[in-house]
Amino acid sequence: MGDGPRTVRLAGLAMTGGEIPAGWPVGRPLAVSVSVMLEGWAEGSAPGIGPMGNPLKPGVPDLQALSWAEYGPKAGARRLLDLLDRTGVRAVFYTSGVVAERYPALPAAIAARGHAVAAHGWSQGTLPPYLTPEAERDDISRCVDVLTRTAGHAPQGWLSPRCTPSAVTSQLLARAGFRWHADMFDADLPCRIDTPEGALVGMPFTMEVNDMPLYVRYGNEPDAFTRTLARIVEGWPALGSPVACLDITVHAHVFGRPYGAIALLDSLALVRRDALCWLTNHAELAALYGGATEGPNG
Repeated sequence: MGDGPRTVRLAGLAMTGGEIPAGWPVGRPLAVSVSVMLEGWAEGSAPGIGPMGNPLKPGVPDLQALSWAEYGPKAGARRLLDLLDRTGVRAVFYTSGVVAERYPALPAAIAARGHAVAAHGWSQGTLPPYLTPEAERDDISRCVDVLTRTAGHAPQGWLSPRCTPSAVTSQLLARAGFRWHADMFDADLPCRIDTPEGALVGMPFTMEVNDMPLYVRYGNEPDAFTRTLARIVEGWPALGSPVACLDITVHAHVFGRPYGAIALLDSLALVRRDALCWLTNHAELAALYGGATEGPNG
Protein backbone atom coordinates (compact mmCIF):
# COMPACT_ATOMS: atom_id res chain seq x y z
CA MET A 1 0.00 0.00 0.00
CA GLY A 2 1.78 3.10 -1.24
CA ASP A 3 5.09 3.49 -3.03
CA GLY A 4 7.31 4.32 -0.07
CA PRO A 5 8.32 7.57 1.63
CA ARG A 6 8.80 10.70 -0.42
CA THR A 7 9.70 14.31 0.21
CA VAL A 8 7.57 17.15 -1.16
CA ARG A 9 8.86 20.74 -1.37
CA LEU A 10 6.57 23.70 -0.82
CA ALA A 11 7.73 27.29 -0.41
CA GLY A 12 11.25 26.15 0.43
CA LEU A 13 10.12 23.66 3.10
CA ALA A 14 11.04 19.98 2.93
CA MET A 15 8.03 17.88 3.92
CA THR A 16 8.81 14.26 4.66
CA GLY A 17 5.92 11.87 5.07
CA GLY A 18 5.49 8.16 5.60
CA GLU A 19 4.05 6.03 2.83
CA ILE A 20 2.50 8.49 0.37
CA PRO A 21 0.59 7.04 -2.60
CA ALA A 22 1.04 8.48 -6.06
CA GLY A 23 -2.47 9.96 -6.07
CA TRP A 24 -1.73 12.35 -3.21
CA PRO A 25 -1.74 15.91 -4.65
CA VAL A 26 1.82 17.23 -4.89
CA GLY A 27 2.45 20.31 -2.78
CA ARG A 28 -0.61 19.78 -0.57
CA PRO A 29 0.56 18.00 2.57
CA LEU A 30 -2.66 18.16 4.59
CA ALA A 31 -5.47 15.79 3.57
CA VAL A 32 -8.68 17.03 5.21
CA SER A 33 -11.37 14.35 5.40
CA VAL A 34 -15.05 15.16 5.88
CA SER A 35 -17.11 12.75 7.99
CA VAL A 36 -20.71 12.87 9.21
CA MET A 37 -21.77 10.73 12.17
CA LEU A 38 -25.37 9.57 11.80
CA GLU A 39 -26.00 7.95 15.15
CA GLY A 40 -28.86 6.13 16.83
CA TRP A 41 -29.63 4.33 20.07
CA ALA A 42 -31.45 1.04 20.60
CA GLU A 43 -34.96 0.91 22.01
CA GLY A 44 -34.96 1.78 25.71
CA SER A 45 -31.56 3.49 25.66
CA ALA A 46 -30.43 7.08 25.17
CA PRO A 47 -27.20 9.06 24.76
CA GLY A 48 -25.06 9.15 27.87
CA ILE A 49 -24.34 12.80 27.27
CA GLY A 50 -26.65 15.55 26.06
CA PRO A 51 -27.04 19.32 26.04
CA MET A 52 -28.49 19.52 29.57
CA GLY A 53 -25.22 18.29 31.05
CA ASN A 54 -26.48 16.76 34.29
CA PRO A 55 -27.19 13.00 33.90
CA LEU A 56 -30.36 11.40 35.22
CA LYS A 57 -30.36 8.69 37.86
CA PRO A 58 -29.09 5.28 36.68
CA GLY A 59 -31.82 3.24 35.00
CA VAL A 60 -33.95 6.25 34.02
CA PRO A 61 -34.07 6.79 30.21
CA ASP A 62 -33.15 10.37 29.32
CA LEU A 63 -35.94 11.21 26.88
CA GLN A 64 -34.61 14.74 26.46
CA ALA A 65 -31.26 13.43 25.27
CA LEU A 66 -32.97 10.86 23.07
CA SER A 67 -35.19 13.51 21.45
CA TRP A 68 -32.09 15.67 20.93
CA ALA A 69 -30.33 12.76 19.21
CA GLU A 70 -33.32 12.05 16.95
CA TYR A 71 -32.78 15.44 15.32
CA GLY A 72 -29.97 13.80 13.33
CA PRO A 73 -31.97 11.43 11.12
CA LYS A 74 -35.12 13.59 11.19
CA ALA A 75 -33.61 16.94 10.18
CA GLY A 76 -29.85 17.35 10.58
CA ALA A 77 -28.73 14.80 8.01
CA ARG A 78 -30.92 16.34 5.32
CA ARG A 79 -29.56 19.82 6.03
CA LEU A 80 -25.98 18.54 5.83
CA LEU A 81 -26.72 16.71 2.58
CA ASP A 82 -28.03 19.92 1.04
CA LEU A 83 -25.01 21.93 2.20
CA LEU A 84 -22.54 19.32 0.96
CA ASP A 85 -24.31 19.28 -2.39
CA ARG A 86 -24.09 23.06 -2.61
CA THR A 87 -20.37 23.06 -1.88
CA GLY A 88 -19.57 20.04 -4.05
CA VAL A 89 -18.03 18.11 -1.14
CA ARG A 90 -18.33 14.34 -0.78
CA ALA A 91 -18.29 12.89 2.73
CA VAL A 92 -18.47 9.56 4.49
CA PHE A 93 -21.64 9.12 6.56
CA TYR A 94 -20.86 6.72 9.41
CA THR A 95 -24.33 5.33 10.06
CA SER A 96 -25.72 3.30 12.95
CA GLY A 97 -27.61 0.21 11.81
CA VAL A 98 -30.60 1.17 13.93
CA VAL A 99 -30.89 4.48 12.04
CA ALA A 100 -30.95 2.66 8.70
CA GLU A 101 -33.61 0.31 10.04
CA ARG A 102 -35.85 3.15 11.27
CA TYR A 103 -35.23 5.54 8.37
CA PRO A 104 -34.54 3.28 5.36
CA ALA A 105 -34.88 6.09 2.82
CA LEU A 106 -32.03 8.04 4.41
CA PRO A 107 -29.05 5.81 3.50
CA ALA A 108 -30.47 5.57 -0.02
CA ALA A 109 -30.59 9.37 -0.27
CA ILE A 110 -27.03 9.68 1.04
CA ALA A 111 -25.71 7.17 -1.50
CA ALA A 112 -27.73 8.73 -4.33
CA ARG A 113 -26.00 12.05 -3.71
CA GLY A 114 -22.57 10.49 -4.10
CA HIS A 115 -21.52 10.04 -0.49
CA ALA A 116 -20.20 6.84 1.06
CA VAL A 117 -22.37 5.09 3.65
CA ALA A 118 -20.09 3.40 6.18
CA ALA A 119 -20.96 1.42 9.31
CA HIS A 120 -20.97 2.84 12.84
CA GLY A 121 -22.14 -0.21 14.78
CA TRP A 122 -25.75 -1.24 15.34
CA SER A 123 -26.38 1.32 18.08
CA GLN A 124 -24.25 3.75 20.03
CA GLY A 125 -24.87 1.88 23.24
CA THR A 126 -23.40 -1.37 21.90
CA LEU A 127 -19.64 -1.19 22.45
CA PRO A 128 -17.42 -3.88 20.89
CA PRO A 129 -15.21 -4.37 24.00
CA TYR A 130 -18.31 -5.46 25.95
CA LEU A 131 -19.27 -8.14 23.41
CA THR A 132 -18.11 -11.69 22.93
CA PRO A 133 -16.45 -12.29 19.53
CA GLU A 134 -19.59 -14.13 18.42
CA ALA A 135 -21.87 -11.28 19.47
CA GLU A 136 -19.60 -8.72 17.81
CA ARG A 137 -19.59 -10.76 14.61
CA ASP A 138 -23.39 -10.78 14.67
CA ASP A 139 -23.50 -7.03 15.32
CA ILE A 140 -21.26 -6.39 12.29
CA SER A 141 -23.32 -8.75 10.13
CA ARG A 142 -26.54 -7.05 11.17
CA CYS A 143 -25.08 -3.66 10.22
CA VAL A 144 -23.86 -4.92 6.86
CA ASP A 145 -27.26 -6.40 6.04
CA VAL A 146 -29.31 -3.29 6.82
CA LEU A 147 -26.89 -0.83 5.21
CA THR A 148 -26.59 -2.97 2.09
CA ARG A 149 -30.37 -3.18 1.83
CA THR A 150 -30.99 0.53 2.37
CA ALA A 151 -27.95 2.16 0.72
CA GLY A 152 -27.79 -0.28 -2.17
CA HIS A 153 -24.23 -1.43 -1.54
CA ALA A 154 -22.26 -3.06 1.26
CA PRO A 155 -20.42 -0.67 3.59
CA GLN A 156 -16.68 -0.57 3.01
CA GLY A 157 -15.66 1.30 6.15
CA TRP A 158 -16.25 0.94 9.88
CA LEU A 159 -16.02 3.20 12.91
CA SER A 160 -17.00 1.66 16.24
CA PRO A 161 -19.37 3.37 18.67
CA ARG A 162 -17.25 5.58 20.92
CA CYS A 163 -14.44 4.88 18.40
CA THR A 164 -13.56 1.93 20.65
CA PRO A 165 -12.90 -1.47 19.04
CA SER A 166 -12.34 -4.82 20.67
CA ALA A 167 -9.18 -6.89 20.26
CA VAL A 168 -10.78 -8.78 17.35
CA THR A 169 -12.71 -6.00 15.56
CA SER A 170 -10.23 -5.62 12.68
CA GLN A 171 -10.16 -9.37 12.11
CA LEU A 172 -13.95 -9.59 12.07
CA LEU A 173 -14.18 -6.64 9.68
CA ALA A 174 -11.68 -8.22 7.29
CA ARG A 175 -13.71 -11.44 7.34
CA ALA A 176 -16.86 -9.46 6.56
CA GLY A 177 -15.25 -7.79 3.53
CA PHE A 178 -14.60 -4.30 4.87
CA ARG A 179 -11.92 -2.18 3.25
CA TRP A 180 -11.01 0.27 6.02
CA HIS A 181 -11.22 0.53 9.80
CA ALA A 182 -11.17 4.04 11.29
CA ASP A 183 -10.70 3.33 15.02
CA MET A 184 -7.06 4.43 14.72
CA PHE A 185 -5.55 7.19 16.85
CA ASP A 186 -1.84 6.33 16.74
CA ALA A 187 -0.79 7.60 13.29
CA ASP A 188 -0.98 10.60 10.97
CA LEU A 189 -1.39 8.57 7.78
CA PRO A 190 -3.34 5.47 6.72
CA CYS A 191 -1.53 2.20 7.28
CA ARG A 192 -1.97 -1.47 6.54
CA ILE A 193 -3.58 -3.71 9.13
CA ASP A 194 -2.85 -7.41 8.64
CA THR A 195 -5.21 -9.92 10.27
CA PRO A 196 -5.62 -13.70 9.97
CA GLU A 197 -8.69 -12.95 7.83
CA GLY A 198 -6.96 -10.50 5.45
CA ALA A 199 -5.73 -6.91 5.30
CA LEU A 200 -7.50 -3.61 5.95
CA VAL A 201 -6.55 0.03 5.62
CA GLY A 202 -6.18 1.50 9.10
CA MET A 203 -7.62 5.01 8.81
CA PRO A 204 -6.33 7.63 11.28
CA PHE A 205 -9.17 9.50 12.94
CA THR A 206 -8.31 12.86 14.48
CA MET A 207 -10.47 14.52 17.13
CA GLU A 208 -9.25 18.12 17.12
CA VAL A 209 -11.98 19.38 14.73
CA ASN A 210 -14.95 17.39 16.00
CA ASP A 211 -18.21 18.88 17.27
CA MET A 212 -18.73 16.28 20.00
CA PRO A 213 -15.69 17.09 22.16
CA LEU A 214 -15.48 20.78 21.23
CA TYR A 215 -19.13 21.73 21.53
CA VAL A 216 -20.88 19.07 23.60
CA ARG A 217 -18.22 17.83 25.98
CA TYR A 218 -16.22 21.04 26.53
CA GLY A 219 -18.98 23.59 26.00
CA ASN A 220 -17.34 25.74 23.33
CA GLU A 221 -19.48 27.79 20.97
CA PRO A 222 -19.73 26.39 17.40
CA ASP A 223 -17.28 28.98 16.06
CA ALA A 224 -14.54 27.24 18.06
CA PHE A 225 -14.79 24.45 15.49
CA THR A 226 -13.60 26.76 12.69
CA ARG A 227 -11.10 28.59 14.91
CA THR A 228 -9.46 25.29 15.85
CA LEU A 229 -9.21 24.26 12.22
CA ALA A 230 -7.81 27.68 11.24
CA ARG A 231 -5.17 27.49 13.97
CA ILE A 232 -4.02 24.07 12.76
CA VAL A 233 -3.89 25.05 9.10
CA GLU A 234 -2.21 28.41 9.70
CA GLY A 235 0.36 26.81 11.98
CA TRP A 236 1.13 23.90 9.68
CA PRO A 237 4.26 25.48 8.11
CA ALA A 238 5.72 26.00 11.60
CA LEU A 239 5.60 22.21 12.07
CA GLY A 240 7.64 21.71 8.90
CA SER A 241 4.47 21.01 6.88
CA PRO A 242 4.45 17.24 7.47
CA VAL A 243 2.25 15.10 5.24
CA ALA A 244 -0.72 14.07 7.35
CA CYS A 245 -4.47 13.51 7.57
CA LEU A 246 -6.88 15.73 9.48
CA ASP A 247 -10.59 15.08 10.03
CA ILE A 248 -13.49 17.51 9.96
CA THR A 249 -16.19 15.60 11.83
CA VAL A 250 -19.76 16.61 12.54
CA HIS A 251 -22.66 14.70 14.05
CA ALA A 252 -26.00 15.04 12.30
CA HIS A 253 -27.75 15.61 15.64
CA VAL A 254 -25.19 18.20 16.79
CA PHE A 255 -23.85 20.30 13.90
CA GLY A 256 -26.75 19.38 11.65
CA ARG A 257 -28.46 22.27 13.48
CA PRO A 258 -28.23 25.76 11.98
CA TYR A 259 -25.39 27.26 14.04
CA GLY A 260 -23.22 24.17 13.67
CA ALA A 261 -23.98 23.87 9.95
CA ILE A 262 -22.77 27.45 9.47
CA ALA A 263 -19.52 26.56 11.24
CA LEU A 264 -19.12 23.58 8.93
CA LEU A 265 -19.59 25.78 5.85
CA ASP A 266 -16.99 28.23 7.17
CA SER A 267 -14.57 25.37 7.77
CA LEU A 268 -14.97 23.90 4.30
CA ALA A 269 -14.38 27.32 2.76
CA LEU A 270 -11.24 27.75 4.87
CA VAL A 271 -9.81 24.44 3.65
CA ARG A 272 -10.55 25.27 0.04
CA ARG A 273 -8.76 28.60 0.30
CA ASP A 274 -5.56 27.19 1.75
CA ALA A 275 -2.84 25.96 -0.61
CA LEU A 276 -1.58 23.39 1.91
CA CYS A 277 -4.88 21.45 2.05
CA TRP A 278 -6.99 19.20 -0.11
CA LEU A 279 -10.50 18.01 0.68
CA THR A 280 -11.12 14.29 0.69
CA ASN A 281 -12.83 11.59 2.78
CA HIS A 282 -12.01 8.21 4.24
CA ALA A 283 -13.42 6.30 1.27
CA GLU A 284 -11.15 8.17 -1.15
CA LEU A 285 -8.12 7.77 1.11
CA ALA A 286 -8.81 4.05 1.49
CA ALA A 287 -8.95 3.79 -2.30
CA LEU A 288 -5.60 5.58 -2.63
CA TYR A 289 -3.94 3.38 -0.05
CA GLY A 290 -5.60 0.26 -1.39
CA GLY A 291 -4.22 0.71 -4.89
CA ALA A 292 -7.35 2.07 -6.57
CA THR A 293 -7.34 5.24 -8.66
CA GLU A 294 -10.13 7.34 -7.16
CA GLY A 295 -8.97 10.89 -6.43
CA PRO A 296 -9.82 13.82 -4.19
CA ASN A 297 -13.03 15.80 -4.44
CA GLY A 298 -11.70 19.25 -3.91
